[in-house]
Amino acid sequence: MVLVLSPAPAATASAVDAPVKVGDVQKAMETLAKTPGVVGAIGGAYVDGKLAGRGTAGSRLLNGKGGAIPADSRFRIGSQSKTMVATVLLQLVEEGRLGLDDKLADLLPEVAADGLVERAADITVQQLVQHTSGIPDWFHESGSTAPAFDVFDFTTYYRPLDLVKMTRGRPRTGEPGETYSYSNTNYTLIGMIIEKVTGHGLGAELDRRIFRPLGMTATYHVAKPPEGIKGPHGHGYYPDSTGTLRDVHRLNASWGNGAGGVISTTRDVSAFRRALDQGKLLPPALREVLTGGSAQQSKGLCGGKLQGQMLGGSAPGFTTLTFASTDGRQQFAVSVTRSTAGDDAIVPVLIKTVEAVYCPVA
Repeated sequence: MVLVLSPAPAATASAVDAPVKVGDVQKAMETLAKTPGVVGAIGGAYVDGKLAGRGTAGSRLLNGKGGAIPADSRFRIGSQSKTMVATVLLQLVEEGRLGLDDKLADLLPEVAADGLVERAADITVQQLVQHTSGIPDWFHESGSTAPAFDVFDFTTYYRPLDLVKMTRGRPRTGEPGETYSYSNTNYTLIGMIIEKVTGHGLGAELDRRIFRPLGMTATYHVAKPPEGIKGPHGHGYYPDSTGTLRDVHRLNASWGNGAGGVISTTRDVSAFRRALDQGKLLPPALREVLTGGSAQQSKGLCGGKLQGQMLGGSAPGFTTLTFASTDGRQQFAVSVTRSTAGDDAIVPVLIKTVEAVYCPVA
């Protein structure tokens, strides 16, 4: 889920030094937790790298049980992981270890064999990053909004190549480079490319290049079951075939890999966004590659006075959203555990929550 707000004008010295007013994060979490289907919610607002507000509401477990979720606890960030994974890939591009125009078939011959990925010889690295490859998504069956896998299989290990194989026979979404179509398969392949080029696991490269340098001490990447979330955290729920809600806080980590897999905190996610937006991780031209292929919806917060980007992530049992201002000064990260099969009703409420925090009514 990507929402790009209208670009900010060049910052002036007075704008950079101007104080930032932040609303009551705790109150915003309490309002968010009243949304039907929300079990618990935590959020943290940051200005110039410092905590400006934090809140927690709802409960750690279903039906008000388990006490409150610690506001500084870890949570799965879902598809927000993709920006981190893409950053590692683009750092390899900057180092000259591969190019944006390199072809998928050359980098991963195994996915081109027997036509496993159609048009692999024409698909470029940049098209994978920008979701313009036309490769179908393994997460959903064509025409369905339900996961294409067993949500309650917490133990089977699926290799990235196994996930790619799930797309065999599904229709492509367009010609390479022609149309934006979000596909988790793109980032499963990117994770495979990173491991092939570096000779290291994806988690090790994320840790070496991003987590440790930025002091993201509570953040880590999981790729094999039955890895859960370290420490007290919110639990999400998903209905089984009988409609009974079942705890899915564990999930199956092998589904994520390059497409998800990162577990973090509001502080650490904000530190990453701040470093990325301030140009500390990639040069400007490569940072633009991250958003160049996104489906964009232009709008501004606070009557157009605040510009930035909202990145979300979700899977059975949870939804996350991080707002980051274009100038790198402000970030707000929120995690929601839920008891609904989908998050369509929750996302608009999350956006309103961001507005409540950064556009407070006097």
